[in-house]
This record gives sequence, C-alpha cells and structure tokens, in this order.
Amino acid sequence: MRILLTNDDGINAPGLAVLEEIAAELSDDVWICAPSEEQSGAGHSLTLTRPVRMRKHGEKRFSVTGTPTDSVAMGLKQVLGGNPDLILSGVNRGANLGDDITYSGTVSAAIEGALAGVRAIALSQVYSREGMGDDVPFDAARQWGARVIRPLLGAPLPKRTLVNVNFPPIAASEVKGIRVVRQGFHDYSRSSVVEGRDPRGYRYYWFGLEAIEHTLDHGTDLEAIDEGFVSVTPLQLDLTHHASLGTLAERFEG
Repeated sequence: MRILLTNDDGINAPGLAVLEEIAAELSDDVWICAPSEEQSGAGHSLTLTRPVRMRKHGEKRFSVTGTPTDSVAMGLKQVLGGNPDLILSGVNRGANLGDDITYSGTVSAAIEGALAGVRAIALSQVYSREGMGDDVPFDAARQWGARVIRPLLGAPLPKRTLVNVNFPPIAASEVKGIRVVRQGFHDYSRSSVVEGRDPRGYRYYWFGLEAIEHTLDHGTDLEAIDEGFVSVTPLQLDLTHHASLGTLAERFEG
C-alpha cells in the first residue's frame, strides 16, 4: 500500500514525525510532500499568483513552498506521478473540531485527496491550554493512530468523502475508545482581534486564539473529545443545503 503524508504545520513539524511512525505500522511505501513552512488556517487555498517550488530532503521526502493543497497536488502530479492508495494529513498540532474544519489546512489537504479520488484521512491532536508552543503531547495520536486508521482502510466510503479524526488531550492509556460522530458547532462570535503596535509605531492586528464557546451536543466530535474518546467524523464535499432547494426555487417561479 502506497501512502502519501502531508500536513499544514510544515515539513519539520513534530506531528509529521508522529504521522511517519503511524504510517510505518501500515506500510513500508510511505512518501511525504508537505509545506516548507507552517500553513495553519490556510484552508483549501491554492497558490495562483506566484510560482511554487519543491525541494527534495531525502528519499521519498519533499517540501513545497505553498499550501497544504499545493503539497497534495504536487505530491500526486510531480512526486508520485499518480494516485497513492491513501493520503494521511497531520498529525495537526491542535484540534480540528466543529467549524474549525472550514479553516483547517490539515482537513483541506485531505479534501484535495478526496477530490482526486484517493481515500483521505485528516488527523489532529487536541491539546490543553497548558500545552502551548512546542510542548504539545502527541501520546494519544501516536498510540491510537494506526488503531483508528486500520478499520477505515476497507470501509465502503462514497466518492468525494473523507474522514476527520481527533485525539483527546490526555494520555494514551486514559483514552476510553473511539466514537464515530457528527461535526459539532462553535460560537465564533466570541473570538477576538488583538491590536498592538510594532517597534516603528505602526498598528498591527492578531486574531485571538482564546477558548471559543461551543455546545457539547450529543453525538458530536466536541462531546467525544470532552469525554475522552477519539472522534471519527465522515465529511462530504457537497455543501448544498438540500432542504432549502425547494423553498428557494419557489421564490423564482411564476
């Protein structure tokens, strides 16, 4: 089985090293094509206004001066010259739960794989506020990663779908199990923009990363993580709100 690894934290991210360990439990044909620098929050963006460059770091290991989407596209078209059997994106440093997935470069890399017809899984390690910086513990992801992925390899997933996995911010021995759940909901109305001044006196603005309010609805990824479970959420690329089609169509009749 040929596996392509990528992420949004960059080629040197500790989470990518963890993903390499996980992938090695599944296959000996593992390739890497990841952004050269951190691209967190890049979403499903594609670089169109400047050239993208690729660097080889070793056998089966490449970086791209672009987004996670660029990295997957380059991995498929330039590195592998075709589709692998599986794309794994992560392990992200931080949660990709609820509405976070719309911003997530980690999930978007998996989306690019799904668009190409490849089975794709995004993996993220949730961490507590005490685990900021480079001290995020990946113990749960490291110990539970292959255990989560193996059952997904032969699962009958429809085309243009992917799977989003999050590991709880606890020791691997404390993880209670795995739950297949739906996407939850965050209240982003409480997010903030922090204003400051640089050494030359010019204003700058930084989006705040304080805790975001959310409701732990039953059966959601947010609830699963809060209760100490690994969350597994199937996602689809069709964003159509089908229930509204008839209502809106009536507005244009007559």
